Amino acid sequence: MSKVIVLSTGGTIATRRDGKGVGLAQDRVRELLGRLPVDPGVELDGMDVLCAGSYLFTLADMREVAVRVREALTDPDVLGVVVTHGTDGMEETAYLADLFHDDPRPVVFTGAQLPADAADGDGPRNLADAIAVAAGGRACGLGVLIGFDGQIFAASGTRKTHTLASSAFSAPDSGPLGRVRDGQANILMTPARAKPLDLDAFDLDGVRTDIVALYPGCDDAALRAVVDAGATGVVLQALGAGNANPRIRDEVARITEADVVVALSTRVDAGPVAALYGNGGGADLVEAGAIPTGTLRSPQARVLLSALLGCHRDPIRVREELRSRTWNPSPIERTK
Repeated sequence: MSKVIVLSTGGTIATRRDGKGVGLAQDRVRELLGRLPVDPGVELDGMDVLCAGSYLFTLADMREVAVRVREALTDPDVLGVVVTHGTDGMEETAYLADLFHDDPRPVVFTGAQLPADAADGDGPRNLADAIAVAAGGRACGLGVLIGFDGQIFAASGTRKTHTLASSAFSAPDSGPLGRVRDGQANILMTPARAKPLDLDAFDLDGVRTDIVALYPGCDDAALRAVVDAGATGVVLQALGAGNANPRIRDEVARITEADVVVALSTRVDAGPVAALYGNGGGADLVEAGAIPTGTLRSPQARVLLSALLGCHRDPIRVREELRSRTWNPSPIERTK
């Protein structure tokens, strides 16, 4: 019989509050499925993978979720997989899973902004919608998705953009792929996806990736510190279209010579990274060895960098793959 697998990992959707109002993830998948507001119309098989807030997740935890997704899809009767997850790190785990997802059947991440013991909680409806997307067939071939507040997003480029609102996620550079209404998924766009990476080759041993936030007047102390701590990859969360200053540029040149892979993202909400300016700006950083990450923001750029380092090790190969998997505007596009 056809079915949907629901993998539970914790998060607000599984959280209950103590007498002080402090939340802790504790509900298991049985409780989550027991609160569905409608009959899903398909057999459900629930499995507990983790039970924690996603702000606690490590890359190893995210890899475990990707492994469990793949295991669920070994069953030919499975129509799709739903992962319940905390919203804080959902964009990272969903994107990591998407990098390795090589099956046409959909994988849908969802969660909640209100805890399980809230009278008007959004978790049950979000879960019901995610199950509908996973079972409905219209999302086949779209890769890993994030379903939230009635909207369907591609994992890549989607991020949490509100701390408390029910519409917590958005994709500033592309918008949603579609919406769920009355239990039916309406898909409007198909995302472009790169060739999946090999999950069996993904080994985190010796891989450390850090994000360094840049700001006007910053020095290179933080960048030096993460490299001294053993970083094999660094994501610069730069200003504007990807700018810094001469001190950062010089340190980027030094560490890339030492085989540290440097990815260049931005703190700006939308738009691609572009090598436009000198004097420590994006053009200088790229010349010094940093790789622009297109429209990927720092959290997902770190996930991509970690996956490439874990699969390939060789910094030259990693830089090549990083370039090929992120969209960067040409000089003509930049002048439009």
